[in-house]
Amino acid sequence: MTHTNPVNLTAPIDSHTLLKLCEYGRAVVTIETAAIQSLHAKMDHKFAEACELLLACKGRIIVTGLGKSGHIARKIASTFASTGSPAFFMHATEANHGDAGMITHQDVVVALSNSGETIELINMLPLLKRLNVPLISLSGSENSTLALAADICLDITVPEEACPLGLAPTSSSTATLVMGDALAITLLRARGFTAQDFALYHPGGQLGRRLLLQVRDVMRSGKAVPCSSSQSKLNDVLMEMTQKSLGMTTIVDNENKLLGIYTDGDLRRSLKDGIDIYKTTIDDIMTQHPKTISADKLAAEALHLMEVYKITTLCVVDATHTLLGVVHIHDLLTKGIA
Repeated sequence: MTHTNPVNLTAPIDSHTLLKLCEYGRAVVTIETAAIQSLHAKMDHKFAEACELLLACKGRIIVTGLGKSGHIARKIASTFASTGSPAFFMHATEANHGDAGMITHQDVVVALSNSGETIELINMLPLLKRLNVPLISLSGSENSTLALAADICLDITVPEEACPLGLAPTSSSTATLVMGDALAITLLRARGFTAQDFALYHPGGQLGRRLLLQVRDVMRSGKAVPCSSSQSKLNDVLMEMTQKSLGMTTIVDNENKLLGIYTDGDLRRSLKDGIDIYKTTIDDIMTQHPKTISADKLAAEALHLMEVYKITTLCVVDATHTLLGVVHIHDLLTKGIA
Protein backbone atom coordinates (compact mmCIF):
# COMPACT_ATOMS: atom_id res chain seq x y z
CA MET A 1 0.00 0.00 0.00
CA THR A 2 1.46 3.35 -1.00
CA HIS A 3 1.51 6.24 1.43
CA THR A 4 -1.41 8.65 0.96
CA ASN A 5 -2.10 12.13 2.20
CA PRO A 6 -3.98 12.22 5.51
CA VAL A 7 -7.63 13.23 5.65
CA ASN A 8 -8.28 16.74 6.94
CA LEU A 9 -10.25 16.01 10.09
CA THR A 10 -10.72 19.69 10.95
CA ALA A 11 -12.95 20.27 7.94
CA PRO A 12 -16.48 18.88 7.47
CA ILE A 13 -16.39 15.39 5.96
CA ASP A 14 -17.58 15.78 2.38
CA SER A 15 -18.38 13.14 -0.24
CA HIS A 16 -14.81 13.20 -1.55
CA THR A 17 -13.46 12.41 1.93
CA LEU A 18 -15.98 9.62 2.41
CA LEU A 19 -14.89 8.04 -0.86
CA LYS A 20 -11.25 8.30 0.21
CA LEU A 21 -12.00 6.55 3.52
CA CYS A 22 -13.79 3.75 1.68
CA GLU A 23 -10.82 3.51 -0.70
CA TYR A 24 -8.45 3.04 2.24
CA GLY A 25 -10.64 0.28 3.65
CA ARG A 26 -10.95 -1.54 0.32
CA ALA A 27 -7.18 -1.41 -0.14
CA VAL A 28 -6.72 -3.21 3.19
CA VAL A 29 -9.20 -5.91 2.19
CA THR A 30 -7.48 -6.34 -1.19
CA ILE A 31 -4.02 -6.71 0.36
CA GLU A 32 -5.17 -9.12 3.07
CA THR A 33 -7.14 -11.18 0.55
CA ALA A 34 -3.93 -11.55 -1.48
CA ALA A 35 -2.14 -12.65 1.71
CA ILE A 36 -4.73 -15.38 2.31
CA GLN A 37 -4.64 -16.53 -1.31
CA SER A 38 -0.86 -16.86 -1.10
CA LEU A 39 -1.37 -19.62 1.48
CA HIS A 40 -2.80 -21.99 -1.14
CA ALA A 41 0.65 -22.85 -2.44
CA LYS A 42 1.84 -23.49 1.13
CA MET A 43 -0.60 -26.33 1.76
CA ASP A 44 2.13 -28.78 0.81
CA HIS A 45 3.90 -31.76 2.36
CA LYS A 46 4.99 -29.65 5.34
CA PHE A 47 1.38 -28.82 6.14
CA ALA A 48 0.44 -32.49 5.86
CA GLU A 49 3.35 -33.46 8.12
CA ALA A 50 2.27 -30.87 10.69
CA CYS A 51 -1.24 -32.31 10.68
CA GLU A 52 0.13 -35.83 11.07
CA LEU A 53 2.24 -34.72 14.02
CA LEU A 54 -0.75 -33.04 15.69
CA LEU A 55 -3.02 -36.02 15.09
CA ALA A 56 -0.45 -38.28 16.78
CA CYS A 57 -0.20 -35.99 19.82
CA LYS A 58 -1.08 -37.95 22.97
CA GLY A 59 -1.02 -34.87 25.19
CA ARG A 60 -2.14 -31.36 24.34
CA ILE A 61 -1.37 -28.86 21.64
CA ILE A 62 0.28 -25.86 23.31
CA VAL A 63 0.02 -22.70 21.21
CA THR A 64 2.26 -19.79 22.16
CA GLY A 65 3.26 -16.36 20.94
CA LEU A 66 3.79 -12.76 22.01
CA GLY A 67 2.18 -9.47 21.10
CA LYS A 68 -0.18 -9.68 18.11
CA SER A 69 1.03 -13.25 17.55
CA GLY A 70 0.00 -13.99 21.13
CA HIS A 71 -3.55 -12.80 20.45
CA ILE A 72 -3.70 -14.96 17.33
CA ALA A 73 -2.24 -17.90 19.24
CA ARG A 74 -4.94 -17.63 21.89
CA LYS A 75 -7.65 -17.80 19.23
CA ILE A 76 -6.02 -20.73 17.43
CA ALA A 77 -5.73 -22.67 20.70
CA SER A 78 -9.41 -22.02 21.38
CA THR A 79 -10.34 -23.29 17.91
CA PHE A 80 -8.25 -26.45 18.38
CA ALA A 81 -9.89 -27.14 21.75
CA SER A 82 -13.46 -26.62 20.54
CA THR A 83 -13.01 -28.86 17.50
CA GLY A 84 -11.71 -32.00 19.17
CA SER A 85 -7.97 -31.32 19.56
CA PRO A 86 -7.13 -30.69 23.26
CA ALA A 87 -5.15 -27.46 23.39
CA PHE A 88 -4.38 -24.41 25.46
CA PHE A 89 -2.64 -21.05 25.03
CA MET A 90 0.60 -20.36 26.88
CA HIS A 91 1.83 -16.76 27.08
CA ALA A 92 5.44 -16.64 25.86
CA THR A 93 6.56 -14.25 28.60
CA GLU A 94 4.94 -16.27 31.39
CA ALA A 95 6.51 -19.42 29.92
CA ASN A 96 9.90 -17.89 30.72
CA HIS A 97 8.84 -17.42 34.34
CA GLY A 98 7.48 -20.80 35.31
CA ASP A 99 4.53 -21.55 33.03
CA ALA A 100 6.74 -23.73 30.83
CA GLY A 101 6.28 -26.30 33.58
CA MET A 102 2.89 -27.03 32.02
CA ILE A 103 4.63 -28.64 29.04
CA THR A 104 4.93 -32.43 29.13
CA HIS A 105 6.81 -34.82 26.86
CA GLN A 106 3.49 -35.93 25.31
CA ASP A 107 2.61 -32.45 24.06
CA VAL A 108 3.24 -30.63 20.81
CA VAL A 109 4.13 -26.92 20.81
CA VAL A 110 2.96 -24.58 18.06
CA ALA A 111 4.91 -21.31 18.22
CA LEU A 112 3.85 -18.16 16.34
CA SER A 113 6.30 -15.42 15.37
CA ASN A 114 6.33 -13.50 12.12
CA SER A 115 9.99 -12.58 12.52
CA GLY A 116 10.95 -15.93 14.00
CA GLU A 117 13.30 -14.11 16.37
CA THR A 118 11.01 -13.41 19.34
CA ILE A 119 13.42 -13.78 22.25
CA GLU A 120 10.84 -15.24 24.64
CA LEU A 121 10.19 -18.08 22.18
CA ILE A 122 13.88 -18.61 21.50
CA ASN A 123 14.47 -18.97 25.25
CA MET A 124 12.02 -21.90 25.30
CA LEU A 125 13.94 -23.93 22.73
CA PRO A 126 16.42 -25.63 25.14
CA LEU A 127 13.53 -26.87 27.31
CA LEU A 128 11.65 -28.25 24.33
CA LYS A 129 14.76 -30.06 23.13
CA ARG A 130 15.42 -31.45 26.61
CA LEU A 131 11.84 -32.78 26.85
CA ASN A 132 11.95 -33.97 23.23
CA VAL A 133 8.72 -32.05 22.57
CA PRO A 134 7.93 -31.58 18.85
CA LEU A 135 7.84 -27.96 17.72
CA ILE A 136 5.82 -26.54 14.85
CA SER A 137 6.55 -22.93 13.99
CA LEU A 138 4.41 -20.50 12.02
CA SER A 139 6.88 -17.91 10.81
CA GLY A 140 7.34 -15.38 8.05
CA SER A 141 11.05 -16.19 7.80
CA GLU A 142 12.10 -19.74 7.05
CA ASN A 143 15.71 -18.87 7.88
CA SER A 144 14.92 -17.47 11.31
CA THR A 145 16.14 -19.02 14.55
CA LEU A 146 12.68 -20.32 15.43
CA ALA A 147 12.03 -21.76 11.97
CA LEU A 148 15.36 -23.56 11.84
CA ALA A 149 14.91 -25.03 15.32
CA ALA A 150 11.40 -26.30 14.58
CA ASP A 151 10.62 -29.85 13.52
CA ILE A 152 8.25 -28.38 10.96
CA CYS A 153 8.08 -24.74 9.86
CA LEU A 154 4.90 -23.52 8.18
CA ASP A 155 5.62 -20.47 6.06
CA ILE A 156 3.21 -17.58 6.61
CA THR A 157 5.18 -15.02 4.58
CA VAL A 158 2.85 -12.43 3.02
CA PRO A 159 3.41 -10.23 -0.08
CA GLU A 160 2.96 -7.07 2.01
CA GLU A 161 1.41 -5.75 5.19
CA ALA A 162 -1.79 -3.75 4.85
CA CYS A 163 -0.29 -1.05 7.04
CA PRO A 164 1.09 1.63 4.66
CA LEU A 165 4.08 2.02 6.96
CA GLY A 166 4.79 -1.70 6.81
CA LEU A 167 5.03 -1.76 10.60
CA ALA A 168 1.73 -2.88 12.16
CA PRO A 169 1.16 -6.64 11.81
CA THR A 170 -1.93 -6.88 9.61
CA SER A 171 -1.70 -9.22 6.62
CA SER A 172 0.78 -11.41 8.49
CA SER A 173 -1.59 -11.73 11.47
CA THR A 174 -4.46 -12.61 9.15
CA ALA A 175 -2.38 -15.22 7.33
CA THR A 176 -1.29 -16.77 10.63
CA LEU A 177 -4.88 -16.97 11.84
CA VAL A 178 -6.00 -18.61 8.60
CA MET A 179 -3.14 -21.10 8.74
CA GLY A 180 -4.18 -21.97 12.29
CA ASP A 181 -7.78 -22.41 11.20
CA ALA A 182 -6.62 -24.62 8.34
CA LEU A 183 -4.77 -26.86 10.80
CA ALA A 184 -7.67 -27.07 13.25
CA ILE A 185 -10.34 -27.80 10.66
CA THR A 186 -8.15 -30.30 8.83
CA LEU A 187 -7.71 -32.15 12.14
CA LEU A 188 -11.48 -31.93 12.73
CA ARG A 189 -12.17 -33.61 9.40
CA ALA A 190 -9.44 -36.20 9.86
CA ARG A 191 -10.86 -37.16 13.27
CA GLY A 192 -14.40 -37.45 11.92
CA PHE A 193 -15.52 -34.81 14.41
CA THR A 194 -19.33 -34.37 14.20
CA ALA A 195 -21.82 -31.65 15.06
CA GLN A 196 -22.82 -33.75 18.09
CA ASP A 197 -19.18 -33.80 19.23
CA PHE A 198 -19.03 -30.03 18.79
CA ALA A 199 -22.15 -29.62 20.91
CA LEU A 200 -20.54 -31.56 23.77
CA TYR A 201 -17.93 -28.80 24.06
CA HIS A 202 -20.59 -26.06 23.78
CA PRO A 203 -23.36 -27.20 26.16
CA GLY A 204 -24.31 -23.64 27.06
CA GLY A 205 -24.73 -22.45 23.49
CA GLN A 206 -27.75 -22.72 21.23
CA LEU A 207 -26.10 -25.44 19.18
CA GLY A 208 -25.48 -27.45 22.33
CA ARG A 209 -29.10 -27.15 23.36
CA ARG A 210 -30.31 -28.16 19.91
CA LEU A 211 -28.00 -31.17 19.64
CA LEU A 212 -27.90 -32.44 23.21
CA LEU A 213 -31.42 -31.99 24.58
CA GLN A 214 -33.72 -34.93 23.95
CA VAL A 215 -37.49 -34.97 24.04
CA ARG A 216 -37.39 -36.70 27.43
CA ASP A 217 -35.53 -33.65 28.79
CA VAL A 218 -38.31 -31.21 27.86
CA MET A 219 -41.53 -33.20 27.81
CA ARG A 220 -44.26 -33.04 30.43
CA SER A 221 -45.01 -36.32 32.14
CA GLY A 222 -47.06 -37.81 34.95
CA LYS A 223 -49.88 -35.64 36.30
CA ALA A 224 -48.75 -32.72 34.16
CA VAL A 225 -50.00 -34.53 31.05
CA PRO A 226 -53.62 -33.76 30.06
CA CYS A 227 -55.17 -37.21 29.74
CA SER A 228 -58.75 -38.45 29.28
CA SER A 229 -60.37 -41.84 28.96
CA SER A 230 -61.87 -42.72 25.59
CA GLN A 231 -65.28 -43.15 27.31
CA SER A 232 -65.24 -39.69 28.94
CA LYS A 233 -67.98 -37.21 28.15
CA LEU A 234 -66.89 -34.04 26.40
CA ASN A 235 -67.67 -31.82 29.41
CA ASP A 236 -65.24 -33.86 31.56
CA VAL A 237 -62.62 -33.65 28.83
CA LEU A 238 -62.98 -29.86 28.74
CA MET A 239 -62.34 -29.74 32.49
CA GLU A 240 -59.08 -31.69 32.01
CA MET A 241 -58.02 -29.38 29.18
CA THR A 242 -58.73 -26.32 31.33
CA GLN A 243 -56.80 -27.64 34.32
CA LYS A 244 -53.67 -28.60 32.34
CA SER A 245 -53.66 -25.40 30.22
CA LEU A 246 -52.14 -26.87 27.06
CA GLY A 247 -55.11 -26.36 24.78
CA MET A 248 -55.45 -30.11 24.25
CA THR A 249 -55.77 -33.46 25.93
CA THR A 250 -54.61 -36.94 25.04
CA ILE A 251 -57.13 -39.77 24.76
CA VAL A 252 -56.04 -43.20 26.05
CA ASP A 253 -57.50 -46.65 26.64
CA ASN A 254 -57.44 -48.62 29.89
CA GLU A 255 -53.80 -49.64 29.26
CA ASN A 256 -52.69 -46.05 28.65
CA LYS A 257 -52.30 -46.66 24.91
CA LEU A 258 -52.67 -43.48 22.90
CA LEU A 259 -55.87 -43.45 20.85
CA GLY A 260 -56.11 -39.82 19.84
CA ILE A 261 -56.16 -36.18 20.95
CA TYR A 262 -58.70 -33.43 21.33
CA THR A 263 -57.70 -29.80 20.91
CA ASP A 264 -59.11 -26.30 21.17
CA GLY A 265 -59.57 -26.40 17.41
CA ASP A 266 -61.57 -29.61 17.69
CA LEU A 267 -63.74 -27.95 20.34
CA ARG A 268 -64.58 -25.01 18.06
CA ARG A 269 -65.60 -27.42 15.33
CA SER A 270 -67.67 -29.46 17.78
CA LEU A 271 -69.57 -26.40 19.00
CA LYS A 272 -70.14 -25.27 15.42
CA ASP A 273 -71.72 -28.68 14.72
CA GLY A 274 -74.02 -28.24 17.73
CA ILE A 275 -72.68 -31.20 19.72
CA ASP A 276 -74.08 -31.69 23.24
CA ILE A 277 -71.04 -31.58 25.53
CA TYR A 278 -72.89 -33.53 28.26
CA LYS A 279 -73.92 -36.49 26.07
CA THR A 280 -71.12 -36.80 23.52
CA THR A 281 -68.40 -39.36 24.22
CA ILE A 282 -64.92 -38.17 23.32
CA ASP A 283 -63.97 -41.21 21.23
CA ASP A 284 -66.70 -40.19 18.75
CA ILE A 285 -65.14 -36.80 18.02
CA MET A 286 -61.42 -37.05 18.88
CA THR A 287 -58.67 -36.76 16.28
CA GLN A 288 -57.29 -40.24 15.72
CA HIS A 289 -53.67 -41.08 14.86
CA PRO A 290 -52.11 -37.86 16.18
CA LYS A 291 -48.49 -36.96 15.44
CA THR A 292 -46.11 -38.62 17.91
CA ILE A 293 -42.44 -38.75 18.76
CA SER A 294 -40.26 -40.99 20.92
CA ALA A 295 -38.56 -39.75 24.07
CA ASP A 296 -35.04 -40.43 22.78
CA LYS A 297 -35.38 -38.15 19.76
CA LEU A 298 -33.75 -34.72 19.78
CA ALA A 299 -35.88 -31.85 20.99
CA ALA A 300 -34.89 -30.04 17.80
CA GLU A 301 -36.59 -32.81 15.82
CA ALA A 302 -39.79 -32.25 17.80
CA LEU A 303 -39.64 -28.58 16.83
CA HIS A 304 -39.14 -29.55 13.18
CA LEU A 305 -42.25 -31.77 13.22
CA MET A 306 -44.30 -28.99 14.80
CA GLU A 307 -43.18 -26.59 12.08
CA VAL A 308 -43.90 -29.06 9.27
CA TYR A 309 -47.37 -30.03 10.49
CA LYS A 310 -48.22 -26.60 11.94
CA ILE A 311 -49.06 -27.96 15.38
CA THR A 312 -48.07 -26.88 18.87
CA THR A 313 -48.03 -30.20 20.73
CA LEU A 314 -46.62 -33.68 20.16
CA CYS A 315 -47.54 -36.82 22.07
CA VAL A 316 -44.56 -38.81 23.32
CA VAL A 317 -44.98 -42.60 23.08
CA ASP A 318 -42.85 -45.72 23.39
CA ALA A 319 -42.53 -48.62 20.96
CA THR A 320 -45.86 -50.09 22.13
CA HIS A 321 -47.64 -46.74 21.63
CA THR A 322 -47.99 -46.29 25.38
CA LEU A 323 -48.30 -42.61 26.28
CA LEU A 324 -45.23 -41.27 28.09
CA GLY A 325 -45.88 -37.53 27.97
CA VAL A 326 -46.41 -34.51 25.77
CA VAL A 327 -44.08 -31.79 24.52
CA HIS A 328 -45.44 -28.31 23.82
CA ILE A 329 -43.85 -25.61 21.72
CA HIS A 330 -43.63 -23.40 24.81
CA ASP A 331 -41.44 -26.03 26.45
CA LEU A 332 -39.04 -25.84 23.50
CA LEU A 333 -39.03 -22.04 23.58
CA THR A 334 -38.24 -22.07 27.30
CA LYS A 335 -35.25 -24.34 26.71
CA GLY A 336 -33.98 -22.16 23.88
CA ILE A 337 -34.56 -24.77 21.18
CA ALA A 338 -36.79 -22.65 18.97
